[in-house]
Amino acid sequence: MSEPSIRKSTKKAFHFPKGSNGEAAGEGKQAEAPAKVAVQAQPTSTKAVKQKRVEPAEGAPVSSAVEETPKRVKKEKVVRDSFTMPKSDYAKIAILKQRCLDAGMSVKKSEVLRAGLLLLESAPAKRLLAAISEVETVKTGRPEKS
Repeated sequence: MSEPSIRKSTKKAFHFPKGSNGEAAGEGKQAEAPAKVAVQAQPTSTKAVKQKRVEPAEGAPVSSAVEETPKRVKKEKVVRDSFTMPKSDYAKIAILKQRCLDAGMSVKKSEVLRAGLLLLESAPAKRLLAAISEVETVKTGRPEKS
């Protein structure tokens, strides 16, 4: 007897539209689980099959990754802002940046301004008020085109 022949279906496969939660409409988690198992059983590439296991060097202490990573500190959010200042004050920032470069330290304009804030913050109230009274007031906004 001859082997039974298997005919390919002539209709295209119907795909259920995905819902808002990523599952096909009308399917539960039970129907989804066997599909995941089948996908995991097949290797995705030959590299995954041929990967070698790396052994730690002899004499090297083995420690867990949990012990090595300290608790992560959240960075403070930054704020982007613009301000108006006289050209002479702007030139002072460039001079301070150059002094830092001469000392072997590269800094940005924002770092120079933030360092100035730290110095003013630690100054006594009389010194702070004296420094602020020495600063001339300028008109806010963009300068007029000349």
